[in-house]
Amino acid sequence: MKDRSFDPNLKPAQKRLPAGSCDCHFHVFEDVAVFPVADTATYVPALASLTDYERLCREYGIDRAVLVHPSTYGSDHSSYEKLMQENRHWMRGVVVAPVDVSEKDLERWHDLGTRGTRVNMLYASARPSMDDLHVIIDKVKPLGWHLQMIADVSVDADALKAVADREIPVVIDHLGHGKPGQLIESAGFATLCALMREGRAWVKLSAPYRLSRQAPQYTETRVLVDALLKAGPEQAVWGTDWPHPNFDGPMPNDGDLVDLAFDWLPDSALQQAVLVDNPARLYWSE
Repeated sequence: MKDRSFDPNLKPAQKRLPAGSCDCHFHVFEDVAVFPVADTATYVPALASLTDYERLCREYGIDRAVLVHPSTYGSDHSSYEKLMQENRHWMRGVVVAPVDVSEKDLERWHDLGTRGTRVNMLYASARPSMDDLHVIIDKVKPLGWHLQMIADVSVDADALKAVADREIPVVIDHLGHGKPGQLIESAGFATLCALMREGRAWVKLSAPYRLSRQAPQYTETRVLVDALLKAGPEQAVWGTDWPHPNFDGPMPNDGDLVDLAFDWLPDSALQQAVLVDNPARLYWSE
């Protein structure tokens, strides 16, 4: 399936992001003739170049960013390595380390600025077994990395707790990635909030459009955002999820998403924490 392109018409935001702001979740998709997609890919990404992304950063005041290796490339990190090599002065990254990843690969990625590995718990075809999850943790924990999970926490509370109990930071994508009404009442969401209060889990305030179609405010998600910020404002980071891949709803405009960040973070202290200081601790502490 050919993916749809992002909206290139950047709406002016009401305010500019504070100096040092970090987008903690974005992807780049280059020419598939140069960097082919994996056989396991569920979609063929539309071109979304670093040049396109840098334009967005200049428009809204994003000074730092975290590149997340997309599932479309599978275990081939050639594109990721090229981008990190050329941009390590302002980027950090998250890989998708396979269970049989070598120590040599991990060390190379760490030197490039990698600070975490991502696991996909949403889809059966990509979901690692708990045994594999523990093997991956054993390999990345000595590097000081975190484990980033794309998971519906309303159904994956046990996995979330099991990872946190390994004394490795766990980072949850996209507000917990479930239906807002179901999420907020779930034991898994309560577990996430408790782990944030204890400083053992982080959450990305990102991609509300994946949980709600009430654009551009995505009002259904506000109860989740408020609860997460109440639980652990020092454990939350923000991301655009640019270029919004593999999404079949109304394509968001990034100006609206920046405005929404200011709605979620109504005072300067919270903006400084979530947009600047928290990402510095999570991704730039070493």
